[in-house]
Amino acid sequence: MSRHCCGPEEPLKHEELTPWWRDRGLLWPAVSGILLALGFLADWFGQDTVALVLEGGALAAGAWTFVPGALRRLRRGKLGVGLLMTIAAVGAVALGRIGEAAALAFLFAIAEALEDRAMDRAQHGLRALLTLIPDTARVERDGQVETVEAFEVRRDDVLLIGAGERVSTDGIVVEGSSSIDTSTVTGESIPVEVATGDPVPAGSVNGGGTLRIEATADGRDNSLTQIVRLVEEAHARKGDRARLADRIARPLVPAVLVLALGVALLGWLLTGDPLVWVERALVVLVAASPCAMAIAVPVTVISAIGSASKLGVIIKSGQAFEQLGTIRAVALDKTGTLTRNQPSVVAVTGASGWSEDDVLRLAAAVEATSTHPLAEAVRAGGPGVRPAADVQELAGHGLRGIAEGRSVRVGSPRWVSPGTILGEAADSMAERGMSVIVVEADDVPAGVIGVRDELKPEAAEAIAMLHQRGIRSLMLTGDNERTARALAAQVGIDDVRAEELPADKAEAIESSVATTPTAMIGDGINDAPALAAATVGIAMGVTGSAAAVESADVAFTGTDLRQIPLAFDHAKRGRAIMTGNIALALAIIVVLVPLALVGVLGLAEVVLVHELAEVVVILNGLRAARVRDLTPPRATSTGQPRSRASAATMAVRT
Repeated sequence: MSRHCCGPEEPLKHEELTPWWRDRGLLWPAVSGILLALGFLADWFGQDTVALVLEGGALAAGAWTFVPGALRRLRRGKLGVGLLMTIAAVGAVALGRIGEAAALAFLFAIAEALEDRAMDRAQHGLRALLTLIPDTARVERDGQVETVEAFEVRRDDVLLIGAGERVSTDGIVVEGSSSIDTSTVTGESIPVEVATGDPVPAGSVNGGGTLRIEATADGRDNSLTQIVRLVEEAHARKGDRARLADRIARPLVPAVLVLALGVALLGWLLTGDPLVWVERALVVLVAASPCAMAIAVPVTVISAIGSASKLGVIIKSGQAFEQLGTIRAVALDKTGTLTRNQPSVVAVTGASGWSEDDVLRLAAAVEATSTHPLAEAVRAGGPGVRPAADVQELAGHGLRGIAEGRSVRVGSPRWVSPGTILGEAADSMAERGMSVIVVEADDVPAGVIGVRDELKPEAAEAIAMLHQRGIRSLMLTGDNERTARALAAQVGIDDVRAEELPADKAEAIESSVATTPTAMIGDGINDAPALAAATVGIAMGVTGSAAAVESADVAFTGTDLRQIPLAFDHAKRGRAIMTGNIALALAIIVVLVPLALVGVLGLAEVVLVHELAEVVVILNGLRAARVRDLTPPRATSTGQPRSRASAATMAVRT
């Protein structure tokens, strides 16, 4: 279903992604690959003419995907990998090695097509965010309630939001109270209680109450459409960054062309023998052809990216792999990244004459049929309890009912007063980052319950591993300041940015990236702009939203956060191998060109050296596939190794 939601300047629409078998971008690379395989097969059976025709067709099909573009960019004064591959193919053809030229053309064409496909998927997943905005909205205008298209909502319109309905644009509550699920914007798993005067973001889901909301943004320009635009702008900025091969190609290609042309012209003028010097210029051109360099980066990247999956890390591109090895700062979201995203009861305090079990039992009875996430945590803490009778839910406050012959109220401290004595316990729970539930029996406070989304057991150790590698950490979260700082202190993060909106997170990341290569780790839609703006965005692929995964450069599908520092090590090692390969490829060129220039080496010798260099580069690149020990010994404060179990225990108790 198409969406009519758009920004103020250009429409943002959600469109279906073309299936890969109908993607025209994959057509010519596929044709090239098929013809190349048939050509090699014909050559195997001694059908030289047939093989030559098939390989020529494979070369033409593959080259068609990048040679015209490389030439167009050349006319604009831009150089890149496409021009390098064009030169390599031309050199191979000049030497009569049509098969080699066809293989280079096919590999480069398919790599470019797959990269374009990946970018299309990211764009599709990002635009899918717009499906979170409902198609229609109920609006009060001139004393009448009418249903309009969501994109027609205007600032200052009053929206009527019923129980379970999704909010079409940002606004402020003008009447009513309820709890709203803001996970689409803030990423927080615990709903927020709202009443008159409280803001409500677009895409959030209303709880049990009815709300009248005054729109503070047009339906075309709200927090969700802004998230989409922020991510797209960040991707556009990152797309302008030159790859390593491009940076090398920029000075190399013109130098090679000028050198070859200079050799032909100068030799002709000095000796009067154009044929000898044109041939020698061709040898120089082939000697400087970046065949080994064209393979140096892809082989290393493919090897390293493939083996990174053993760490639960899916790297989407060669550029992301390059950057992953440079990271010196890591920003982490809280909910779902450092925490389990599963609220649970972690503390209970009973009043005089009430045990913890008594308090939990009463609360669980009243919360037995509630769908609120905090109610689920309470029920899990008091299983097997008979549901209370005459239960009433007061939206935005809590519940009341009859349990064990008592009139019981369960709700927030704003609705149910904990009293003086229990008030101290409630304050202590809040200081420790818990959501507080007060239980009242027969108009007398019976106890308080603390619910919190607990840290993952390995979170503290993962942060310590980052710090050991000289990588600083910071927390970016939409949660409140007190909760965020309490949990950050437990894992060892000093730099905390709380109550952050998506744009705030993106701004913080951009500021960090300006001075330090920075990775962002998150899982929610609200993290998408920050993930895209980071040097490397890492999405929690198992628990993360589709938007976060698609906006990121890397998806972490593992369950142990300690694998992420190991992934940085893996990328750093792979980057070193890649750099070594490029150095070797450049060294071959530096050695061959002078020898070809003075006539010491002919065409056959130059081709042989290039082939040997390619073999060495490939073998060296394959070393990047090795993954270091995934569970290295971890030291305690005394420097002694400890087991995985004790490490997890220490992380929880910190």
